[in-house]
Amino acid sequence: MSTAATETQVWQLDPAHSQIGFRVKHMMVSTVRGNFRDFSVRLSYDPANVEAAGVEVELQAASIDTGVEARDDHLRSADFFDAEKYPVLRFVSRKVEQVGDGEVRVTGDLTIRDITREVVIEGEVAGPQKDPWGNMKLGVSGATKINRKDFELTWNQVLESGGVLVADDIKIELELQFSK
Repeated sequence: MSTAATETQVWQLDPAHSQIGFRVKHMMVSTVRGNFRDFSVRLSYDPANVEAAGVEVELQAASIDTGVEARDDHLRSADFFDAEKYPVLRFVSRKVEQVGDGEVRVTGDLTIRDITREVVIEGEVAGPQKDPWGNMKLGVSGATKINRKDFELTWNQVLESGGVLVADDIKIELELQFSK
């Protein structure tokens, strides 16, 4: 978190209106989508000083959900996330840049399986604005792409056609709502 953060700048995640998901090509012909059911986000944000913002995200690896139990179990296994040994995936911002009206670029460290790599999330911030009950709300959308092999997620199978079962590139997408 930025040292410029104060208690009044900390926003609380609204989990009922938030999602962190991913998509990946399967057999080079279709896209499989999934998300993490259990995650936390700590956001420090002041609309008057966007570049002092900071964000920390923790995803519980065992909460991965693609809608197919057998696939989810495989993703939790040592072939992929090894959720028992590495239960948490983590992102910590190092730099937030305002790149346009409501547009931000967040550079930070993503850690999966105790391997940390720099990633850049291109995002949008909407609000803050009051909801019908007088509470301040803030929306954050963002996306990035990682190569899963950078985090030693290397399991795969070669297809008879010469392709692979699981693509290397993973697109990560987030839709988050916060209250203050």
